[in-house]
Amino acid sequence: MGLTSNNIVIAAAVAALLLFAATIWLWPRLAGRGVAPVLGRVGMLLGTQLSVFVAFGLFANQSFGFYGSWSDLFGTQDDPGVVVDHDTPGTRVRVTDTRRLAVAGDSAPEVAGRLEKVNIRGPVSGIASPAYIYLPPEYFRPEYARRTFPAALVLTGYPGTAEALINGLKYPQNSHKLVKSGRMQPLVLVMMRPTVAPPRDTECVDVPGGPRTETFFTKDLPKAVADHYRVGKRARNWGVIGNSTGGYCALKMAMRHPDAYSTAVGLSPSYQAPIDATTGDLFGGSERLKRENDLMWRLDHKPAPPVSLLVSSSRHGEDNYRDTVRFVNKVKRLNRRGEPTRISSIILSTGGHNFNTWKREVPAALEWLGGRLSAPL
Repeated sequence: MGLTSNNIVIAAAVAALLLFAATIWLWPRLAGRGVAPVLGRVGMLLGTQLSVFVAFGLFANQSFGFYGSWSDLFGTQDDPGVVVDHDTPGTRVRVTDTRRLAVAGDSAPEVAGRLEKVNIRGPVSGIASPAYIYLPPEYFRPEYARRTFPAALVLTGYPGTAEALINGLKYPQNSHKLVKSGRMQPLVLVMMRPTVAPPRDTECVDVPGGPRTETFFTKDLPKAVADHYRVGKRARNWGVIGNSTGGYCALKMAMRHPDAYSTAVGLSPSYQAPIDATTGDLFGGSERLKRENDLMWRLDHKPAPPVSLLVSSSRHGEDNYRDTVRFVNKVKRLNRRGEPTRISSIILSTGGHNFNTWKREVPAALEWLGGRLSAPL
């Protein structure tokens, strides 16, 4: 059974319940003072506590998408498992599976839209990575047959899984509701995690001598998707949204590459890349590269890009609140000087760095994002 499957979560919960019941039932028989009864009591307590811990851990992982597989959990995954079609060397997007989206009414593509699991190959970066593409119902309707759609790249945090964007934060479901209610234009969503060179956390940086993650997301991916699907090819047709590490990536890619993304949303973002055991040395010891990936430094020292940015935080519960206020104020000062960068924010009264907080922010953030992207003519 897969790490995130319902069956394994249910099995773990049942096992924990049975061990708890067995402990209660057998406890009187283990009430003696001998070595065997003491070891029996210790074993029952440890077994019950371990089973409860495993059950809660599996449930939390399924809910928040920390790890997508057993190999991911134990750190043995060193290959994204990408299928490349060597018979058609020009192909950069390969569809490996299709799914119907469960919405009220019907699951037909022209009513619910469709999810496609794909592998995206980047010839410039040399990176290949899996993703999910959400195609809205309009994509399949005859009256939209000649329509080209705007698109948004949707990123998780680290380590994260693309499935968490579908099952946890429900981006396709929220998009479907917003379009159906007339609050947003239909978008094609490209959902994936920023970890395109697992298990390393590259923070969407072109690492000197390492993975060229930024190039993959800003050069390879928009072109590959636009060549395969009916989506626009200009920056004004593309936005990017992410949470946590994905939020930092979203803001940075728009600020550094306004020719790729015109709009970006950072939900609970950081504003500079951390250096720790998961990242390694991202900048090859270069202070210049480190500064250029610092979003606060960019606002003070680089020309303001013509992009629209949305950031989120909480007054209580989020560590990035002060930095977010500082970031917003810096952009507002640029606005007063006539610079083209625009800023919006979602500030909750309380909310931690977790999926429950981001669930509250995703609908408003998606509506804001969709309202700032241009539908190609």
